[in-house]
Amino acid sequence: MSGAPPAPPVTGPGVLRGGLVAPDVPRGGPAGRRLVVASLARAKVEVLQFFRSRDAVGFTLALPVVMLVLLASIFTEHVQGTPVKFSQVYTTGLLAGGVASTCFLNLAVAVAGERENGTLKRLAGTPMPRTAYFVGKALMVLTTCALETAILLVFGHFAYGVAFPATAWRWFTFLWVTVLGATSMALVGLAFSSLPRTARSAAPVANLPLLVLEFVSGVFVPFTSLSKTLYGVAGIFPLRWIAQGYRSALLPQYFVKVEPTGGWDHLQTALVLAGWCAVGLAVAARTFRWTGRGER
Repeated sequence: MSGAPPAPPVTGPGVLRGGLVAPDVPRGGPAGRRLVVASLARAKVEVLQFFRSRDAVGFTLALPVVMLVLLASIFTEHVQGTPVKFSQVYTTGLLAGGVASTCFLNLAVAVAGERENGTLKRLAGTPMPRTAYFVGKALMVLTTCALETAILLVFGHFAYGVAFPATAWRWFTFLWVTVLGATSMALVGLAFSSLPRTARSAAPVANLPLLVLEFVSGVFVPFTSLSKTLYGVAGIFPLRWIAQGYRSALLPQYFVKVEPTGGWDHLQTALVLAGWCAVGLAVAARTFRWTGRGER
């Protein structure tokens, strides 16, 4: 899935040039309270900036639905040995692909663009705590991810008979896979944002690894059609585990016999996603820049 077009800057009270927020942060009081106020103010700007761009919102929310309709129209059979349709499996895969696209791709491209146009440098010079920028970005991608996930889940339910989680435990699985998956992909996207040399190259540079992972992780190609080697390589990265986690929450319990390991592997899923959270955080902390290459 490709990234949405960049949103226009927000204007209004408390917003400076380039979408900068000048939160009314109390000078006194606990540092934690000041951070919370600044983070919420920045998150408000990020969310408004995204939703004021109608083309970006439409593209982001409609793409997984369009892809699901196309793939379900091509693969109309049932998964061998089960009454589960490929359209239902694709719903779970595209839920994972949507999380990756929203949290990894959009964040990597947006941060690279803000670095090049000077937004990050100007933000670093405001009274806003720098941590508030990252919290604001996180709340923005989580909001977008939650909305996209809800739309695709409801569409899959009514169009292709994908059941909503039937028990409280399955709802819990669905939620922790979403939160942990979104967090891991967002942190990797933040770390990846320092790799492109220019904002213009950010989208194609970030799209390449994402597209490869979507093909080998069961998003665009049914995981039952992948070789053990390819699917094993995909197991190094988070996307395969997000898709498998969604299958465990949304598909019938008997579908577990089709899984390569014969189980849902929840513990391994959580460990892999948590591991990528740690990797993304460590790399981002070491490589994140507030200025472009060669700037101070």
